[in-house]
Amino acid sequence: MLDKNNIPKHIAIIMDGNGRWARERGRPRTDGHQEGIKRVKEIVKAAAELGIKVITLFAFSTENWSRSKGEVSMLMRSLYHYLNREINELRTNNIKFTVIGRDEPVPKYVRVKLKEAKDKTRDNTGLVVCLALNYGSRQEIIDAAKKFSNAVLRQEAKADDLDIDTFSDYLYTRGLPDPDLLIRTSGEMRISNFLLWQLSYAELYFPKKYWPDFRREDLIEAVKEYQKRERKFGREYAD
Repeated sequence: MLDKNNIPKHIAIIMDGNGRWARERGRPRTDGHQEGIKRVKEIVKAAAELGIKVITLFAFSTENWSRSKGEVSMLMRSLYHYLNREINELRTNNIKFTVIGRDEPVPKYVRVKLKEAKDKTRDNTGLVVCLALNYGSRQEIIDAAKKFSNAVLRQEAKADDLDIDTFSDYLYTRGLPDPDLLIRTSGEMRISNFLLWQLSYAELYFPKKYWPDFRREDLIEAVKEYQKRERKFGREYAD
């Protein structure tokens, strides 16, 4: 049984293993991505039922543009169709959708659909689903530093006032709590330029299952593992 008083507020997920899942079945990589998209709906629903407040999904990194044009094109079309199908359900289920990452060079038709999803769910008060698209954490930190520098030049901020909390307000994730738990599927044990600042004190969990095989019960297992751990936040002993 889960301890309802110790549910992570924010879970970040690196949805890894789609290509390997497909290859091991003798199928094209695109089939793995299509199957992975099906898991998104299931995990989002499970997260809402568990009382998780925010779930951030690493969908596409700044480095992923180096993949084949065909694969990138398929991923963008799949995202568009997923949002087109799910926007009304997200709104009905009180789920708020948001996205982090740079706009360019995401295709315009995808950006339009992302904006529609954000606008239609803006006033929802339940689970926040944050999609990391065309996202890279190092770039995010550089962008935040530039925003703060420009604020200082405009005399809207003072350099000496900069601290951890202030800097966080210039990140893409402004207004969201830092993740309590990071899940990376497929057994790979890397952060891969994902939420480097925000994951400073997160618990890390690396299940061996590929993302297309990651189901509701696997999310529950991850939360159970989280609840077994003693979070120290840099202290030698937790209070």
